[in-house]
Amino acid sequence: MSIDRAMFRFAGIMVLLSVVLTVYVSPHFVWFTVFVGANLLQSSFTGFCPAAMVFKKMGCKSGSAFQ
Repeated sequence: MSIDRAMFRFAGIMVLLSVVLTVYVSPHFVWFTVFVGANLLQSSFTGFCPAAMVFKKMGCKSGSAFQ
């Protein structure tokens, strides 16, 4: 699996998890959703994503968005 696919899959899981936590645990978990969205937005401009660095160290091959 490429870093791009792993990172997008991870981000999608985090967004869905944060929505479930917001609905069933506390409305304050909406800030987790905001954090994930902001991180996706900034990584689209800068190409820097901490999750992509972790996936690279885990052995995922390079993709086209994250090297």
